[in-house]
Amino acid sequence: MSKLMRSVSGIRGIVGPDFNPILIAGYVNAFVQLLNAKRVVVGRDTRPTGTLVEHCVVSALQASGADVVMVGIASTPTVEMEVIRQKADAGIIITASHNPLEWNALKFLNHEGIFLDEGQVRDLFALVDAENFAWVDHSRAGVITHETGADEAHIRAILALPYIDVQALRARRFKTAYDAVNGAGCLIVPQLLKELGCDITAIHVTPDGIFPRGAEPTPENLGDLGRAVVQNGCDVGFATDPDADRCALVDERGEPVGEEYTLAIAVDFMLRHKPGPVTVNLSTSRMNEDLAERHGSPFARSKVGEINVTVEMRRNGSVIGGEGNGGVILPDLHYGRDGILAVALTLQSLLDRETTLSGLVAAIPAYHIDKRKFDLGSKSLADVYARLEEAFKEARLDRRDGLWFGWEKSWLHVRPSNTEPVIRAIAEAPTREEAARLCDAVSALL
Repeated sequence: MSKLMRSVSGIRGIVGPDFNPILIAGYVNAFVQLLNAKRVVVGRDTRPTGTLVEHCVVSALQASGADVVMVGIASTPTVEMEVIRQKADAGIIITASHNPLEWNALKFLNHEGIFLDEGQVRDLFALVDAENFAWVDHSRAGVITHETGADEAHIRAILALPYIDVQALRARRFKTAYDAVNGAGCLIVPQLLKELGCDITAIHVTPDGIFPRGAEPTPENLGDLGRAVVQNGCDVGFATDPDADRCALVDERGEPVGEEYTLAIAVDFMLRHKPGPVTVNLSTSRMNEDLAERHGSPFARSKVGEINVTVEMRRNGSVIGGEGNGGVILPDLHYGRDGILAVALTLQSLLDRETTLSGLVAAIPAYHIDKRKFDLGSKSLADVYARLEEAFKEARLDRRDGLWFGWEKSWLHVRPSNTEPVIRAIAEAPTREEAARLCDAVSALL
């Protein structure tokens, strides 16, 4: 069975039979046709297969008649912002994000530097499936230019935000630790921390894409960062995933606080500076709902997937939003999840509140989340859904994205993954036991 995954997040697969030059060329050609793209920005993370895929993408773009702006190794949010800065027609990010090393992927961006919406994705896949390709002759082949200022431009834009007090942060001189998992954040995050006057302890910042820990910045993967924080007396530790659109935090005691808190801290910070609506996805902590209520701001949920959050944010005018995996979206900067931005917002929040990271966390309503993955095997997803609906028929039900069951202070979300061949079950409740019970109920049905 092919392991190629197709979703609103793009396409991803194991490099080789499932993700190869012929397949890549077809998707790139269809993408150029779909957007009538004449100029396309291309960036990649540090995976060893990144150059292989980059060569395929660039060649296919040229053969499709599009000029290429290559930014080399760059974070996902940096490429998104570079599409806007370059006034390009589109962008392609080469990264499989948190997937294991053998995977790689293409993320497709429109001229605004945001992912294709669900309708555009369907149209893209239909073009590919019909093998409706169009290659130009030699006289119309695209040309290549190289851009070296993308990281600098991204950092300058963050520093220019009106609520980032650069001079005060430089005077405070936070002691920080950073774990890049040898990914795309290796250069840009230390550079940002330096600009903000921080003392920096950096680990896993060799840009070779060989992950020294699990790729996701989840608590079980942050032991090295926690030790670095304690050994160097740091105020805070930051960890990003391989493409740096997600950021997780470690407190001054070396304890991971959980990636959900990255967004919650940003939401609380932003609503203090600029009140307005907040949007998160269905699988994100209700901490954000409580914070929006505390600040008298409207709150909304969207389907899972960055573009779905973005669409809802634009519809309701959200001032901040994101996903609970450490992905913060701030429209004042751009409409993409941005782990580099999250670093700056966290530091400014610590400065504003004159407290520790554990103090920031303690001021946020506390819940417990249980996240699990299940192989569906030969079972019918429809049958599983029917059993779940019967088991939780007293709950509020949302069918926009799998099944979402809501109670007064808890919820359960069951859905197929967009990025892995698994089913995800995520539950949140005031107690660890209640969250576990909800996920146990799903496990019993599978």
